[in-house]
Formats: sequence, structure tokens, C-alpha cells
Amino acid sequence: MATDDANVAVTLGFVPASLAIDDPDHPGLLRAGPRASAPYDRGTIEPHRCDSTDWYQDSNVHPDLVDFGFDSVDLSGFDELQQVLATVRAAGRIDDEEATAIRAFLDGAVLPCSSGRHIKVLHVAGEGFIMRKSGPNAMPVVGPRSIGMNDHGAATSVHIDQDVYGTPLTQVMDGRAPELFRHHSPDGANDDAGLMLVNLWIPLQQITQPLVLADGRSIDRRRHQLRYGLATQSFLERDEDMVINDIWTLLHDPDQHWYLRSDMDHRSAYVFDTLSTPHSAGTLPGEDVAEQCYRWLEAAEEAVGAGDTTALTALAAEPLPALPLDAPPALRDAIAAMLAVADEARRDPAAVCGPQAEAWSASAQAARNRVIRMSLELRMVVSITP
Repeated sequence: MATDDANVAVTLGFVPASLAIDDPDHPGLLRAGPRASAPYDRGTIEPHRCDSTDWYQDSNVHPDLVDFGFDSVDLSGFDELQQVLATVRAAGRIDDEEATAIRAFLDGAVLPCSSGRHIKVLHVAGEGFIMRKSGPNAMPVVGPRSIGMNDHGAATSVHIDQDVYGTPLTQVMDGRAPELFRHHSPDGANDDAGLMLVNLWIPLQQITQPLVLADGRSIDRRRHQLRYGLATQSFLERDEDMVINDIWTLLHDPDQHWYLRSDMDHRSAYVFDTLSTPHSAGTLPGEDVAEQCYRWLEAAEEAVGAGDTTALTALAAEPLPALPLDAPPALRDAIAAMLAVADEARRDPAAVCGPQAEAWSASAQAARNRVIRMSLELRMVVSITP
């Protein structure tokens, strides 16, 4: 049943309208100007609070891959896959063996969608298998450069992952991608094909920085969708003529409709149209408080690890934020857990720095870990059934 809590004002990043320019190669369409930031950079981004529907809290919402451009799939019945995903979650990293196993489990699988559709996986792409991590309030928790599949941050602005008329699909598919795949773009659409190029986005845990997706029917593609050339040398190995990946960035418009799920783990995953669906990580109400608590506990753990009662006592004198009532339930619970661990240290710094140090530090690390978003993503070709 729908509730008031299902309406969430999530913050998303967009390209500023001042950076949209006419596209000389596609008259009548737009592209992002040279000062526009890539969707994973922290440069020129314009934040907007966007009304969104929390699909987790509204059982009346039934997005569909064909109509909306996204859906969720149930992975809970794939026992061996779940074991591998649990291992990756615990480690906070993925290795080649685990990635190979996940690809093997998915190749040829028939995945049940929440809308009642089924999709059959015909091909799992060899490139683009990535693990992303982000802290609350877009707090970085990985370094500035990714290493293979790992150490990728969350998206910082809304984008669409691939231009069906651009690189590398033009080269790889000899220009046939627009006729083979369903898609909607400023250049045209294909509603008849039985194949889709999709992203499978698997949350290992996600109560902050949720993936937020647009209902494609609410996007004015010719007015708000901008071509962008994304350099891929730092995270993909490609031939020289394919190192610039043709994608799309977006301008904000209040008529756009957005959806998220405020609490997910790897028992379910998003599947969305790689060629058409705008998406990004978003910031939920209360994530600023989660970041403050995270940083307080991190500093307290350092003091406890050094046995520095004086430093912990000084930290204990600092006020902590109140529990945010507008945060989604899962995030509110996680913040409450961090505040409870912090209160323990504030009440008795000497004991926490002494005999209780090991147990308290373990509790603090576990509480902080809950608000780290970790996700896996990979690309697949699927066939669609009713």
C-alpha cells in the first residue's frame, strides 16, 4: 500500500543548462559543452531535489522494463549466485574468479521480473563488470583512480550509458544496433525489436546513495538529453577508435518522474535499458546526518585504537546530530545504530579506550559499514517475453 513515506525528495546531479550547446553533427539536437563534467566526476554539476517514488515503500508501483525502461529481477532463488554475492559483500571487493562465476550463473538464465515479465539472458558482455562503493552523502570511500573492476565510485550525475548510434556499438555491430535493439533516443526509437541491451545492477547493500531511475516516458529527449563523449582509458581496455564512449547526460526538468528503492540487497537487482534509461546515484534525506555520524565514529575508532582517552573525551564533548525523521526507515535505523555506539563511547571514554576497546571498535566498524553503498553492475543482451 502507498504511504506518505513513499514520496522522497532525492538529490540528483544534472548538467547545468548553461553548458548545453547545439550539436554540430546532429542538427536540432544538443550535446554537453566542453566544460561539462563526466557522470563520475565531481566538477560542474547542478544539484536538484527531485520528487521520487520509493518503490520499496509503495507496493502499488509496478515499473516495467519495456514501458518504464527498468524493472527489478528476483535473484533469491539462485543459491550458488547468492553465496558468491555474499562473499563479495563481506570482502568489499570482487576478484576475477568471482566475476567469472557470476557471469556463468547468469549466462542463459531466465530472470523473473517484478512486473510479471521474464527476460532470458542471451549474452553477458566481456567488459564493463564493475564494483562501485560510496559513502553517505556522496562521501568518497575509494581512491581517485579505479583499479580494474574495483575502487569505482558512484555516479555523480544523471546519464544514459550508451548511444545506440555511437561508439562502440557502431563499430562492434556494424551500425545495426538501432534495428536490433529496443531503444528510445533523440534520434529515433525502436519499439518492435525483441532484444534489449540492458544493465544488471546488483546491490550488495544499499540504504544510502540509491540508484535512482527515470520513467523514460517522462523524458523530453530532444530538449533534455545531451550527447557526451566519455573517455574510458582509465577503466576499459579498447582499441584506439573506441576509447571515447558515446553516452548521454541530462538536463533537469520538473516533469521528469523518478523512482528508487531505499533498501535493497543482492536478493534482487535492477535491470534497465542501457540505451535509454536515465539514472544516477542519489542522495536521500538524512544522508548528511549519516555522514556526520560515520566521520565521528571513524575519528573515535582512531582514538580507541591508540588508547588515547584524552582524544576520545574531547570527541565526546562534541554534539552529535539528532535522528533525522525524514530519512527512509532503513537509513533511519542505521543512523540510530551509529548514534547508539557513539553514545556508549561518550558515556565512558576510559572504559572504551581500555577493556572494552576491541568489542566497541568492532561494533563501530559494523555500524559504519551499514551505510556504505556497494553494488555490482554488468551488461547483457536479453530477449523479452510477456
